[in-house]
Amino acid sequence: MIYAIGKYRISAMPSGSSYIPVQKSAYPVLLALFTTIFVLSNIVSTKGVQVGPLVTDGAFFLFPAAYVIGDVISECYGFRAARRAVWTGFLAMIIAVSTFYVAILLPAASFYEGQAAFAVTLGLVPRIVVASLSGYAAGQLLNAWLLTLMKDRLGERGLWKRLLGSTVVGEFGDTLIFCLIAAPVIGISTVGDTANYVVVGFVWKTLVEVVVMPITYLVIRRIKAHE
Repeated sequence: MIYAIGKYRISAMPSGSSYIPVQKSAYPVLLALFTTIFVLSNIVSTKGVQVGPLVTDGAFFLFPAAYVIGDVISECYGFRAARRAVWTGFLAMIIAVSTFYVAILLPAASFYEGQAAFAVTLGLVPRIVVASLSGYAAGQLLNAWLLTLMKDRLGERGLWKRLLGSTVVGEFGDTLIFCLIAAPVIGISTVGDTANYVVVGFVWKTLVEVVVMPITYLVIRRIKAHE
């Protein structure tokens, strides 16, 4: 389905008109999904979440998808394309944060009663973004670099090894840096809870990627077969 959408091209054009053709590639769609997930994750991660003894944040169920898509981009299009996706996500997040900041500063209408909650909630996003930029830049670039390095050395064989190996390294670097910076922002104050936050985040993200690896594998094979 992703490939079909990415391959879509408008063929019916008015006579005499000239347009730049849409690329026959899934990359634009993957890039859009990646950026959307990245921006949403940074917003919802401002909420601290606790399920029993497990401490995490509001993005725990969504953010692992960014790594799955990152793996597909790295494996199919290479390190440069993966790096471009990361920087595109950062640019989108900077635009979002700037928009939040301006919206908070705008004078609230007399009938609007949510200004305080609006400011508190979205006011945390810039600090979460700092944590995210630091962790994600290290983690995703490590992930993409290691995956492409292993591919250069092993060739096309051992795809599951590349996906798993790059994920473990990338997720650990990302989770450690992000959680250490974000923990006090969402209200985590003790060493024990911070360690819990790091371990739960790392194990969960890695587990999700392992579980969906067959789907990742299938998408990669399909894209390579058609592009």
